[in-house]
Amino acid sequence: MQLPELAHLIPDSLSIASAVLLITASFFTSAITAAFGVGGGVAMLALMGTLMPVTSLIPVHGLVQLGSNTGRMWRMRMFLNKRVLLFFMLGAVLGALLGGSLVFAIPEAVLKLMLGAFILLVTWTTLPKSISSSMTTIGIGGFITTILTMFLGASGPLVVALLAKTFDERKQLIANSAAAMTIQHALKVAAFGFFGFAFAQWLPLIMTMMLTGYLGTISGGKLLGVMDEGLFRTIFKIGVTLLALDMIRRGLGF
Repeated sequence: MQLPELAHLIPDSLSIASAVLLITASFFTSAITAAFGVGGGVAMLALMGTLMPVTSLIPVHGLVQLGSNTGRMWRMRMFLNKRVLLFFMLGAVLGALLGGSLVFAIPEAVLKLMLGAFILLVTWTTLPKSISSSMTTIGIGGFITTILTMFLGASGPLVVALLAKTFDERKQLIANSAAAMTIQHALKVAAFGFFGFAFAQWLPLIMTMMLTGYLGTISGGKLLGVMDEGLFRTIFKIGVTLLALDMIRRGLGF
């Protein structure tokens, strides 16, 4: 397929080079989450925030992450806890209804500032693990984190913190976090579709990113296993921080 033909599959607001970069990044960010349990969604959000309109950022990011988390959940389905996920989903449904009705009222510049600040927060702060594992708390957590994901996109670190007290074993935590985020992103995509976001023009890009994201999920452990985790996290934090600061800069109009 020649470049002029390929351009018809990409939204007018996105260049071919940016689309190729996002497709490639989807592989690596999914690999990050598969290997470490968290981090890939935040990195993808930060990168997408520098390449595409902020008004499209949250819904498109949500659909891409839906594919990534669904693939990870399916591959680890034997570790899922249905009772925990049911209570999480009950809260998440209410959160999506409330958050979806409010998100379009936020000005674009304010949303950029919120996203940049949120990325810096989850990148550089240690989220508390001393969270009660009662089903009531799980439901309330599903409600709150789903509202936040409607505005901020990458709620993975918050969901992992919520479930960390319930699941001590790493595979259980990663599997159930993936399932919880699958629920959130599915509700988010449905809410944005209901409130009128035009997903059709983004679908070719999104489907390609889903495919590379699934390949990244499969390859994650092998791809990142050769790198020292401490070195990786340092490089990761620096890169994401630079992207978040650029988003804040654009939100301030500089």
